[in-house]
Formats: sequence, structure tokens, C-alpha cells
Amino acid sequence: MMRMSKILALALLWGVFYGAVKAEEMGEITLPREKTDAGSLPRAEFSHAVHRIQFKCYVCHDALFKMQAGADHINMDGVREGRFCGVCHDGETAFAVGFNTCNRCHKTESR
Repeated sequence: MMRMSKILALALLWGVFYGAVKAEEMGEITLPREKTDAGSLPRAEFSHAVHRIQFKCYVCHDALFKMQAGADHINMDGVREGRFCGVCHDGETAFAVGFNTCNRCHKTESR
């Protein structure tokens, strides 16, 4: 686990230094909850940094997500149906969305 963290950090530094990844593209996004989800799990966090290591912006924008904060109403039903994050998080392209992987996105609330 520690080795993977070091590799990730080096890859990010390399990308920023050589201009492959711009600093503003590396932000964390905490997704708002739908009213029906409120209080169940911590809000989901999306890391641009992790995703930008492998993918260019156009892979997701505007094909899956609008380029405007809050423009998409992402919810777990849609993700489970293979929309939004579920397009890639299908168990083949990336880890599957399921009971055993909740904490990969829904991290402990620190705010």
C-alpha cells in the first residue's frame, strides 16, 4: 500500500512538472448527496488526480459529465445502472461498485 502511494505521488509530480496534468485538474470533488441518500454514507469523493494518471479530460467530459460543477445529478441508482461513474466502475475497466467497495469513494467525513 505504501509503495503504491509513493508511485502515485511520483506519477502526479511527473505529470505536473512536465505539463501532462495541470494543477487545477488534480482537485478532489466531494459530491453532494441526493435527498434520499442523506445520512446514510459519507459523501462520495472523486479524485481528479487518480483518474488523470490514466485518462485525458475528454474521456469523461462531456461524454459522461458536463464540464460545470453541479450540472450532473449523480446518484447511486444511476451508478449501479452503469451510468456516471458506473460506466467504468463495472468490475472490468475499474473496481465494481458494490457493498465491499463503498469505502473506496465514501470516505470518513472529516468536515
